[in-house]
Amino acid sequence: MNDYVEYSIKAFASFFSLINPLGIMPVFMSMTGSLSGKQRRNVAFKASLTAFITLLLFAFAGQLVFNFFSISVDSFRIVGGIIFFMMGYEMLQARISKVKLVPEEEASYITDISITPLAIPMICGPGAITNAIVFWEDAENFQHKIILIAVILVIIFITWLVLVSATKIMNVLGETGNKILMRLMGLIVMVIAVEFFFAGLRPILQNIIRP
Repeated sequence: MNDYVEYSIKAFASFFSLINPLGIMPVFMSMTGSLSGKQRRNVAFKASLTAFITLLLFAFAGQLVFNFFSISVDSFRIVGGIIFFMMGYEMLQARISKVKLVPEEEASYITDISITPLAIPMICGPGAITNAIVFWEDAENFQHKIILIAVILVIIFITWLVLVSATKIMNVLGETGNKILMRLMGLIVMVIAVEFFFAGLRPILQNIIRP
């Protein structure tokens, strides 16, 4: 019994720190600034569902997919870093909140940002994917695997709650407050992007220099 509790705590703590629901909220707020409350909730649900399914898929067969396509986690980090940097730059210029949509484009825009960058790589990033693969391989029995799935579900549910609550925060801050927060978080996202990029680039360069 203690083994199951320890496994649950380790899985929960690692996924919560890697996904960081509170850190995703400012990005969500800035990218959905032009949407209505109902549309924001729709984006939050689609992004959370996509991230949950993606994590389960990688937990079940992630290592096989990486090996089949000869993809490394380090390469995934580099690509994620580039996406983060571009997104952070746009936030720094306060451009995202100025997006104007016609009714015909709303559904497409909601689906696009729900999948990327919100679900992948913001919620379901390289760290979370790697964590899912490692914990699945470390699961000693069926009970451990059920616990892992339950932990992922709980973390994604918490993330969804945070994103849904972001709507109230946007209303409290107002347009000026949102722009200030967006610029500040743009800097933070760009710093995270640099860390992601070099965390992936460093092992690759080390392998090239010292094969």
